[in-house]
Amino acid sequence: MASLRDLGLSEYEARAYRALLTTGPTTAKELSQVSDVPMGRIYDVLNSIEQYNLVRSQSASRPKKYVAVEPDTALDRLLQDKKRELAEKESQYESIVSDLVGSLETTETVEERFWTAAVGPSETADLLVERLAAADTRIQMVASTFSQQFDVDRLGERVAAELEGALDRGVEVSLLMRPQLVDELPDSVGRRYRESLAPHERFDCRTSPDVSGSFTIVDDVEVVIEVAHPLRAADSLAMIDLKDREFAADVREEFEPRWEQADPLSF
Repeated sequence: MASLRDLGLSEYEARAYRALLTTGPTTAKELSQVSDVPMGRIYDVLNSIEQYNLVRSQSASRPKKYVAVEPDTALDRLLQDKKRELAEKESQYESIVSDLVGSLETTETVEERFWTAAVGPSETADLLVERLAAADTRIQMVASTFSQQFDVDRLGERVAAELEGALDRGVEVSLLMRPQLVDELPDSVGRRYRESLAPHERFDCRTSPDVSGSFTIVDDVEVVIEVAHPLRAADSLAMIDLKDREFAADVREEFEPRWEQADPLSF
């Protein structure tokens, strides 16, 4: 069950405010008795919730009296405070990430072969999007089918967003698809391709019936390969990311003739 503590109040602060809602204008001593907040703490607690703008005080009276702000107003103020805190945190984290990007840059690409794999719709989608985001110079993507395991709308949007980001940072993107796949694109994805990707000078999309499998070559050094399920052809089993310049070159040799013979696609 939600409580005032979820919005940042301490236990004593929440008790004091709730008690003020029932007592009306009251003194600190009276409030301490009603709320079970110790007398030794009540003034600190009242000062605190007054800073939150949850209470108003009548300084002219002796002793000083306090009254609660209406619940709707109080809750809105607490909510706005939390939103400001989150915005400040977001800004701080963005600044930290910006500073770390430069200090965490990797050295030259290691030539040693390395591979990793992901299993499951969410994990495989994350791996593909991650590698697209890592591209520096060139992406060559081949798509022959849509796995029934994937939420095509969501994955298509994520891939399109990463391709758009890659283009913005100077990466060349070549997308080769089977012709029937074009008709299967969700409307939202097709619209994004038409409006954001197709007009870009570094983006090119073509179709060819001579396409099998789905894979992506990244920066001529790694290949992300979708592995079909051995028992369910319409599903994917895993995604493999293989960093091997020699293997990537072999795959590119198969890709380029098909690319040259493919038909340009007008979205």
